[in-house]
Amino acid sequence: MANLPDKNTDYARLDYWNDRYTNEETFDWCKSYSSFKPLIEKNVKRSDNILMLGCGNSELSEEMYRDGYHSITNIDYSPVVIENMKNRSPEAQSMHWMVMDVKDMKFDAGKFDVVIEKATFDALLVHEKDPWCISNDGKIFMNRILTQVSNVLSNGGRFISISFAQPHFRKRLYAEQSFDWNIHVQTFGDVFHFFFYVMTKGEPLLLSDIPSEPSPQPQQPVAFIEDETPEDYLSSIEL
Repeated sequence: MANLPDKNTDYARLDYWNDRYTNEETFDWCKSYSSFKPLIEKNVKRSDNILMLGCGNSELSEEMYRDGYHSITNIDYSPVVIENMKNRSPEAQSMHWMVMDVKDMKFDAGKFDVVIEKATFDALLVHEKDPWCISNDGKIFMNRILTQVSNVLSNGGRFISISFAQPHFRKRLYAEQSFDWNIHVQTFGDVFHFFFYVMTKGEPLLLSDIPSEPSPQPQQPVAFIEDETPEDYLSSIEL
């Protein structure tokens, strides 16, 4: 695939994405909206005020808008993709598009009923070599982002994370009592399963969801995602 980076860590570089978005019209990580639409309908009201983190050039926001979700704000740190997306369709023109880094969000507390990220965090964590024992820098980095996500959520609001990462990896990042939310996980997909995490603000975190310190894992060959669909360019990201 022409847009694959030279090395995994390029996924975390702004210049890589600016260059890619200059030449690529659209791409959806973790399947398209139709694959998990029933899960969205179960967890998101059409009247909700929605924030899309790291929107990229995905069609997700436009497809949700056509489905009746008309209050959507999209942010991405790439000015190239935000400029491209503003006028891509009548639906896009009806939404808000902002150049903003998920690590430094500029919104009032409690502004959004729903925050959605679809594989944005997967890309941000490409530097991590051992998902069982994420580095201290990685923990601090993600805690900073998730604290901001919790802050912009209204009480009772939902943070939805759509990911390649399995629960025994990702719940270690999300299960923090300071975020003031609980965690529910569902799956979707046929040949390859993806994970749909829902965190509800103000709901207590179950003790069973609080991870214990992992035991050191023996060094093993790097495992790669295997997905036979055309959406497999993340198969080069180490998990």
